[in-house]
Amino acid sequence: MKVPLAKDLEKIVEFLQTSLGPKGMDKLLIDKNGNMKITNDGATILKSVKYDSIASIILRDVCNVQDDEIGDGTTSICCLIKELVFEAQKLLNRGLHLQTIIKGFRIAANLTLKIIDKNCFCNTKNIRSFLANLLDIARTSLNSKIIFSNREYFSRIALKAILNLKGSMDINRIQILKKPGGTLKDSFIEDGFILEKKIGIGQIKRIIGAKILIANTSLDFDKIKIHNAKVKVKSLSKLAQIEVREQKKILDKCRKIISHGINVLINRQLIYNYPERFLNDNGVLTIEHADFDGIERLALVTGAEIVSTFDEPSKVKLGKCKVVEEIMVGKETMIRFSGCYNKGTSTIVLRGSNEQITAEAERSLHDALCVLVQSIQTPSFVYGGGCMDAKIIVSLEKYCETIEAKESLVIRAFSTSIKNVIKIIFENAGLDSNDKLLSLIDCHKNQESDACLDVHSEKILSAQKIGLIECSKLKIHTILSAVETAEMILRIDKMFLNEN
Repeated sequence: MKVPLAKDLEKIVEFLQTSLGPKGMDKLLIDKNGNMKITNDGATILKSVKYDSIASIILRDVCNVQDDEIGDGTTSICCLIKELVFEAQKLLNRGLHLQTIIKGFRIAANLTLKIIDKNCFCNTKNIRSFLANLLDIARTSLNSKIIFSNREYFSRIALKAILNLKGSMDINRIQILKKPGGTLKDSFIEDGFILEKKIGIGQIKRIIGAKILIANTSLDFDKIKIHNAKVKVKSLSKLAQIEVREQKKILDKCRKIISHGINVLINRQLIYNYPERFLNDNGVLTIEHADFDGIERLALVTGAEIVSTFDEPSKVKLGKCKVVEEIMVGKETMIRFSGCYNKGTSTIVLRGSNEQITAEAERSLHDALCVLVQSIQTPSFVYGGGCMDAKIIVSLEKYCETIEAKESLVIRAFSTSIKNVIKIIFENAGLDSNDKLLSLIDCHKNQESDACLDVHSEKILSAQKIGLIECSKLKIHTILSAVETAEMILRIDKMFLNEN
């Protein structure tokens, strides 16, 4: 029996699988406008590649969910789905019924969850050990990223940013700015928020005890706001009267703004020189044309609400922070808000030799941040480097010896799928995959073993000693999502094009 989506699935995953693991390769993606993107992130690759087969759409959706839920493991899940489907196809060709295969995969998945649960550990009672584990998890996540050479530095930045959240776990409070120039090692983390704007000429460059009003309002007066509207006047004096009235309206609005008792005004629209000077003369620092993403995040971290009317100061929520000041990042001038109302905000400034490097560094760091959040919310860890996978393989093969033939065949096929994913990682590292996998499995016939393969030294070492630790939720989500998706693909026997 042929699985209708198998060929498309094979094409896509063969393209992806060379990027799996610490020594996986990157993909260079070029769009029709000539913009380049260098990445090894499975979700990013699938979003960017315009190969709209049904299999690619299914994998793209699965990867998006994995990326949103966990933040990492998108390439692994694609490889496991493909291996499960191909092992199932072999069983179908041997005469096993589809429902028997699906039932066997479900049994194997449940057994795998029990094995993972049995081998989990957690050090939440010892804060030093727990923080050390979190640092190891960040390092493990960054093992296969472009910033691997600086993984120690970036894992500490990621952990500091998460700890700065003070328990909120809302990574929207962590701002990442990409500023090409210098090297990756020049990247840094700042407490507070950095806005990519300049303070105007002649304004105060530093304000202590800032009371911030964030507005989306018009503060210019030299153009009619209605499309195609025209104003006809009989003389220049009439035109001057209109201008005087417009200026009065703007000044009245400025007085209402000042009445809120603020010393910083941030406006998403333009602020003309006349109202800017009036506000400055009354002790209000003005920042105009604040970008949309920046202004939304700034409102969140300062505790302000974006307003467009100023008649009732009591109903307007102002933002607060300790210091607003101008700083230099590379050759660019920016504005830093430190000591914000919602404590726990951080800004990570990424430097690098070009835009592609900083963009991929941002994706890598985002994955590490997401995994750290999951690890704190669900503090249950397992050893990485193939350690947990070897334990699953050994336990499943032992279980197969105790059950009837048909189920045994399916569970062995499930175990083979996991073996094949591990082999891909070893092959991408240039190792003899069969030899290394057999050696690793032999080590795990002793259930207490924490043996793993370090692809950099090419030796089997203790995962605990070298700090290869993963969040168990990542492993569980990968297994369950892969089994569910493989089952969905296997259940399809015909495909029709709906032209309505």
